[in-house]
Amino acid sequence: MKIAYISTYPPRECGLATFNQNLIQAISSNQKENVSTKNGYVIALNDSESLDEYNYPEEVKVIIRQQHIEDYNQAAEYINKGDTDCCILQHEFGIFGGDCGVYVLPFIKKIDKPIISIFHTVLKSPSYLQKMIIQEIARVSAKVVVMGRCAVGFLKDIYDVPEEKIEFIEHGVPDLEAPVLNQVKASPMFAGRKVLLTFGLLSRNKGLETVVRALPAIAAVHPEILYVILGNTHPGIRKSSGEEYRESLISLAEELGVRDNLAFINKFVTEEDLIQYLTATDIYVTPYLNEAQITSGTLSYAVGAGAAVLSTPYWHATELLDEDRGRLFNFKDHTRLSDLVLELLEDPEKLKAIKSNAYNYGLGLRWPVIGKRYISIAKDAIENPDLSDKIFSQIMDAEVLPPFSLKYIKLLTDSTGIIQHAKYGIPNWKEGYCLDDNARALVMALMSYQLDGNEDALKLMNPYMSFIHYMQNEDGSFRNFLSYGREYLDELGSEDAFGRAVWALGYLVRYSPGNSYAEFGEELLWKALPQAENLRYLRGIANSIIGICHYLKTHSSDKEMMKVMLSLTKKLTDAYDTTSGENWHWFENYLTYDNAILPLALYHSAEITADKKVLEIAIKTTDFLELHTVNDKYLNPIGNDGWYFREGEKPLNDQQAIETMAMVLMYSQAFSVTGKEEYMKKMTLSYLWFLGENSLRTPLYDQETGGCCDGLQMHGVNRNQGAESTLAYLISHLSVMLAFKQNYKNSQDVGKLEKVMLK
Repeated sequence: MKIAYISTYPPRECGLATFNQNLIQAISSNQKENVSTKNGYVIALNDSESLDEYNYPEEVKVIIRQQHIEDYNQAAEYINKGDTDCCILQHEFGIFGGDCGVYVLPFIKKIDKPIISIFHTVLKSPSYLQKMIIQEIARVSAKVVVMGRCAVGFLKDIYDVPEEKIEFIEHGVPDLEAPVLNQVKASPMFAGRKVLLTFGLLSRNKGLETVVRALPAIAAVHPEILYVILGNTHPGIRKSSGEEYRESLISLAEELGVRDNLAFINKFVTEEDLIQYLTATDIYVTPYLNEAQITSGTLSYAVGAGAAVLSTPYWHATELLDEDRGRLFNFKDHTRLSDLVLELLEDPEKLKAIKSNAYNYGLGLRWPVIGKRYISIAKDAIENPDLSDKIFSQIMDAEVLPPFSLKYIKLLTDSTGIIQHAKYGIPNWKEGYCLDDNARALVMALMSYQLDGNEDALKLMNPYMSFIHYMQNEDGSFRNFLSYGREYLDELGSEDAFGRAVWALGYLVRYSPGNSYAEFGEELLWKALPQAENLRYLRGIANSIIGICHYLKTHSSDKEMMKVMLSLTKKLTDAYDTTSGENWHWFENYLTYDNAILPLALYHSAEITADKKVLEIAIKTTDFLELHTVNDKYLNPIGNDGWYFREGEKPLNDQQAIETMAMVLMYSQAFSVTGKEEYMKKMTLSYLWFLGENSLRTPLYDQETGGCCDGLQMHGVNRNQGAESTLAYLISHLSVMLAFKQNYKNSQDVGKLEKVMLK
């Protein structure tokens, strides 16, 4: 087997680096399985901007700088181009770039080899992003490995990971025995002392001050007691705070009168040296401050070495020290700790029994034993590759869509209308309302009622219609912004907002749930019509075309409305004729925002008029937009951190939900007009951007709240869930559902539907 090991790696001082090195050695040296991984290699993760930060050995073939997305892409290419059989990925939130390490998701999505993922942390109360990252890693992994039994339950119950994907394999420990002559025990520091030991990288969450506070009571009975803290300060802590924590422990010991009972050994020791320290120790202590620790490598090492361990009851300790392999004391309880230390020091037989129990259990944790387990699951992943989760987006039907829910929209809506913005999933009333969102909200509610007669959607229509009416000026134009106190914030809204209002009114006329609704829509639309003829900006024009076309589907003989629609269509086609060239089939010299609205409008116009030129331009501009925003795996919209100018570079960051909504609607209408099933596939592909088929492999739709995040950024998602993004998601969802309903009405078409959705 040729395995790519993806993790940190020595000489970087990191527990995962040591674990990764030991795992490689355990698999490589296990000759009984006739396995050689001499051709295995390491993809090393750096916490530095430099590729030369560490003097890596030759097995490191690719270096990923934590915050450089291009390094992840290069690593994926290296893995895919070689004869790699599978990958073993170590996961910890702190080693990957982006928010909560989200850069790991597009990275593993690009890898076309089986992946085994080892979770060193599984949180009981994860944030939205943390939960999503674990779920997505599990989705694309052949197996996920955890080192604590409670983590198995967490993955099943909290993260919804299928039980058959989860493997419980305990943390490996060195395959070393204590030397006959222990040089550490004979050293001046240890000679004649009763020794307590903690080792590992120092940081405040280790709770070492609890042991220092226990020293006075212990020293009163055993003045020879010595608490040894073995290890460097964590490199990240050292960069930000220096040795502040170590110095605070020294100050505490001086204050308590036990400075002579505290010693530091400031170095990162080899495993051979560590065994000597552990076996020279009377009692090993892990005084961590909270329960949320699935795995502790230092605890595993101590048990493996046959040390007598006292620990706070974090998750891994409660499992590993069960059956009299150690003792527990409560978090920060230095009194109970001192009592336990004195109890064991006064009863050598009890101390010996705990050490014996730990040693015997530790024999099953040694790396050759653990290595066999990993060899077994690696073989299975290679011989029985199951990539169904990697092609999640390749088969799509209505049954796999998330349940449609209006709960979040109802939260954002009051008697005035829908509020613009939210702080995370909480409405932000300070920002007030806007016409854009209330127009979209009316379209969404009408679509929902059109789909299945949703009564909640019917109730929501009234405030949205009333808002549009309230914002219309006497001359038919519209204001856009309204404060929470119902005060106008502008005299005249943008042409975009005007067009969206016309779209909503036209849609209301076409899909009205009752005559009074239709009459209301017609009155406001006719009042706005004179303003429509004066529109200059393309997106306002396009939105208006769409609304008027919906109206004309009901009133096809209305010559005045047809005249306006044809005039607006000509403005779009003239813009195309003026701007397009051999390699630039677009209406402007740049791609900006809400781009797909422009060809979408022409598809609607062509449906009404059957004008071949209009349809031809719609198809050409669709192909052009697709060329720059769609690949064979996901939609990659133009980012809003800059526009894509002709002959310029394409921005990718700050991708917006309305861009995706426009793509979904464009492909849906293109299919309705042309009948080409490829457009149905691309509609589905675009919709899946919301569910995680995007450049960061990160879902934006939050099934917990029913809202949608406000954008896809370089380092993750914008967790605010405003009306625009949420409505864009819901309209996209409903568009897909309505497309299924309208084009595959017969239940016998399910098989056909699945074939259509195959890429």
